[in-house]
Amino acid sequence: MSSSCMELHLVNVISFPPKTLPFSCPLTISSFSYLSINSSRPPLSHLKLIQCASQNPTSELEEEEEEEFEEQDDEFLEDFDMGALEIEAQKAVLAYSESLSQKLVIEEELNTPKVGRGKNKRAKEYEAPKIPDNLLPRVAIVGRPNVGKSALFNRLVGGNRAIVVDEPGVTRDRLYGRSFWGDHEFMVVDTGGVLNISTSQEGVMEELAISTTIGMEGIPLASREAAVARMPSMIERQAIIAVEEASVVIFLVDGQAGLTAADTEIGDWLRKNYSHKYTILAVNKCESPGKGIMQALDFWGLGYSPLPISAVSGTGTGELLDQVCLGLEDNKEPQNLQAEDEGYIPAIAIVGRPNVGKSSILNALVGEDRTIVSPISGTTRDAIDTEFTSPDGQRFQLTDTAGIRKKAAVASSGSTTEALSVNRAFRAVRRSDVVALVVEAMACITEQDRKIAERIEGEGKGCLIVVNKWDTIPNKNHQTAVYYEQDIREKLRILSWAPVVYSTAMVRHSVEKIIVAASMVEKERSRRLSTATINQVVREAVALKPPPRTRGGKRGRVFYCTQAAIRPPSFVFFVNDAKLFSDTYRRYMEKQLRASAGFIGTPIRLLWRNRRKLDKKDGRIPVSEEQEDLALLDTKLTALA
Repeated sequence: MSSSCMELHLVNVISFPPKTLPFSCPLTISSFSYLSINSSRPPLSHLKLIQCASQNPTSELEEEEEEEFEEQDDEFLEDFDMGALEIEAQKAVLAYSESLSQKLVIEEELNTPKVGRGKNKRAKEYEAPKIPDNLLPRVAIVGRPNVGKSALFNRLVGGNRAIVVDEPGVTRDRLYGRSFWGDHEFMVVDTGGVLNISTSQEGVMEELAISTTIGMEGIPLASREAAVARMPSMIERQAIIAVEEASVVIFLVDGQAGLTAADTEIGDWLRKNYSHKYTILAVNKCESPGKGIMQALDFWGLGYSPLPISAVSGTGTGELLDQVCLGLEDNKEPQNLQAEDEGYIPAIAIVGRPNVGKSSILNALVGEDRTIVSPISGTTRDAIDTEFTSPDGQRFQLTDTAGIRKKAAVASSGSTTEALSVNRAFRAVRRSDVVALVVEAMACITEQDRKIAERIEGEGKGCLIVVNKWDTIPNKNHQTAVYYEQDIREKLRILSWAPVVYSTAMVRHSVEKIIVAASMVEKERSRRLSTATINQVVREAVALKPPPRTRGGKRGRVFYCTQAAIRPPSFVFFVNDAKLFSDTYRRYMEKQLRASAGFIGTPIRLLWRNRRKLDKKDGRIPVSEEQEDLALLDTKLTALA
């Protein structure tokens, strides 16, 4: 499909406040029909929506041209059937979605630092039973910093989920990923490096690559030092939780560095406290099988049988997985692990600038210390996925992300880890359904918040704005939230349709409102209007404000409108000439759709299709073929959503 066949417009206008719906049409949300476009077709009268009478006197020549256009339009209506228009609408949205996805992927590749890493060859598709994550057995990877735990995690889960760079202390939180070997399926848990040896504060900072200056200018020096002192214990606590819930423990050591005092202390800790756990000693960085055996000899003193492997090249990982499966069979508990249909689980990404409270919100929602909370800027690095069940039984996947600083600030810092963390945050936005944009109450909306908002809108994701640390606003009254929201709407117009939630995550105040708002946004994002309802709204909008006439006397006419996709809602307008509809009029049409139909918390897309670019059909499409085409296109659109 050529680019001239379709003119696209992404609409960003101020909409109604999220708490009220100023309906301008005699329609209500409850009266909408949520039929799919396949199940119901409007009568032919809905095609000829607009018979625009000229409001200004025109010459006879202009009237003749207008009559000629109307005759051509009538020809168009006679030649094309509803099924053809529906399929064309689906193709238009699919073409746009694919082009947008390709553009974002290219942009992401350009902004991603090149880090040397081995190719993961475990890309084989596995049709596993859909067992929920919480019912799968756990396999925890533990060890001191910089022995390759994240590289092994990526190797086992078959992707680049964890950040891998040649720096110590990159991983801090627990990172989960599904893996399989043979008939066994399990969850692999990546952990931060365990530091059990007493070291000075300077040594801790060097081991964990912690900075007390970047992004911490507003924090007193004593608080910075206290946060640094607590960091090793918080990372170690995350590793302890992973070991306690695991059925199998992979104790990873560095074969090139040899046996260290830290390895000995971790080995003693595992034997003393977790001797009942099935533990595998894996000696990493043994690329050569011959040398690997010699490198593994140094580790017999730890009390485990060493297995030489290479997480980068994959050497020995097959034998490692065989041992993991043996451990899973020995520790199999008599619990019901039958496959069950998970269905659709909405994904919520929590994003924002550093130190706005994203990790605190996740911990408050799940009711446990799932991620490390610290005033140290950049504490969270990977995108942390967590399954969550709301009080009403609805399941969500929550994703905590790293703080997103300005691109110039990330580049000037020279930190590859931070650049990869920001990239992971943007990927989390892409695979999410709803994004919770967290802002700090005292800082309100900054330029960086606007940049993040543009990315969210461009990805077509549902969004809610979370104003965290609301308790820091002094002298609040019942009007404070009203004035604050007005300020947000003024500064963040691109997300003027997003609801606003106020919370204080550290004391778990009003955090449940975040889930309620996210659930509402997801329902709006997944809502489909019937074609008859859409055309009624469009007809009334055009009657209220007809498209303006051009200098040549031509006027735009809308023949037909349909919702071709959801997540986000996408509408295709079939018109006589897309160039006759100005950006102002398109924004007006988007505003009328929102005012009449809602769509709170989600962007909507309007695509304008030229009727002259359509290929004429000889007769109607057979119903069976038409339904197959629509089903295939709908499947592709769902995969891209």
